[in-house]
Amino acid sequence: MPTDAVPPVPPIPVRSVPPPTKAPPPGAPRRWRQLALLGGLLNVDNSESSVQSVLFPALRASLGLPLAALGQLVAASKLAHAVAGPLWVALARRWPRKNVLAVCCGFWGVWTAAMGLAQNFVQLLVLGTIASAGIAGGGPLVNGLVADLFDDADRGRAAGVLYGIAALGLGITGPLLGLLSDVENGWRYGFFASGTVQVVFGVLILAFLRDPGVGARDGARSGPAAVARLTRAQFRGLLRNRTLLLICVQRLTTGQFILISFGVTFLVDERGFTNATASLVTPAVTVTYLLGTFLGGFVADRVHRRHPRTGRIAAMQTAIVAYAVVAYAATQIDWGPMWVYMVAFGLVGGVQSVNPGINRPVVMSVVLPELRSAAFALMLSVEAAGWAISSLLVGYLGDAFGLQTAFLWLAVVLMLANGALVTLLYRPYVRDAAAVRSELARRAAATIGGAKQA
Repeated sequence: MPTDAVPPVPPIPVRSVPPPTKAPPPGAPRRWRQLALLGGLLNVDNSESSVQSVLFPALRASLGLPLAALGQLVAASKLAHAVAGPLWVALARRWPRKNVLAVCCGFWGVWTAAMGLAQNFVQLLVLGTIASAGIAGGGPLVNGLVADLFDDADRGRAAGVLYGIAALGLGITGPLLGLLSDVENGWRYGFFASGTVQVVFGVLILAFLRDPGVGARDGARSGPAAVARLTRAQFRGLLRNRTLLLICVQRLTTGQFILISFGVTFLVDERGFTNATASLVTPAVTVTYLLGTFLGGFVADRVHRRHPRTGRIAAMQTAIVAYAVVAYAATQIDWGPMWVYMVAFGLVGGVQSVNPGINRPVVMSVVLPELRSAAFALMLSVEAAGWAISSLLVGYLGDAFGLQTAFLWLAVVLMLANGALVTLLYRPYVRDAAAVRSELARRAAATIGGAKQA
């Protein structure tokens, strides 16, 4: 018997639900903004040493100082870094890193401004040492924050951008500082301005910096107990980390920093330029330094992805040997006109600038998140001690034999030996990086398992 056909019922439309996505760690959406702020902080902290190095010929004439005085100023500053850096890191394990950064790298700038009031070398030395003791906290704490903002694949690029921004101010302020050399007591105004800008950045850090948390980008965020204090066992573990120790030895014996401190004075004493003219080399160095940091960090990340076992170490070794070659060309040959020295020193800056994009990620990859700031404090303290020793040697050798001879031994010969030393890093780096990856994977698995049980 025929029945009426029932029309089909149209299906009820269902709104598609997008697949769940992993929530980014706090601060991740603005991580490049945070990086820019941290780079600006390092920038203004370096301005104190910029005033000292660029305006030393004028300062020397004002206070009647020998060339060795610059070496003593730099050495005292770096020794203060070596001692005070770990103390600021210890403080940051008990109080928020943002607050500690604002104090040591920001409000501490009042001591930099006070350097402009010095009436003799002793006062300048004491005030400079106190100012440097505060700035010492910036390097290890900032590098620890960068590791928590970026994962391992992007840390070379991030470190390159960070130190590129930090160098940008020198290129802008270098010629301006050079102009102050023609003003009576102009070096005093340089210290006043530097200290004021540091204090301003202390306010900006308090207002805008967002700490993502220790271990945020490794999927193994450390709890408060893990970062509250550095235990003896943790410290012994750092000292047993062969990669970190070899990096420290490499930074102790590097001669890269003496051209930063003595470059302008070299052009005045050895090549006969005026202080204002010699300071023109700083923007040339800054441009190439910026290019080197950005390009070096990008290339270092690409090399690491293609050769994860040895890429970073090979890149580091190549950069060190290349530095020795270009340093020889810049300091051992009398080129004549200033524009040639701008090119030569620019090459030096470009080669030197690739190092932060390589050695910082190396340290980050072989140390657990809660110990990274402490590891950077150790590395930068040793680096500061090496800077102090080389600065003293350059000052005394420069007075005795001339800066050209001093640069030959410390910026060329020593750097070739330094490049050979890096060969010892290949095997321990592979082992230590694998151990950290294994521990982070274990922590991440434990966290997921605990969440499922809950």
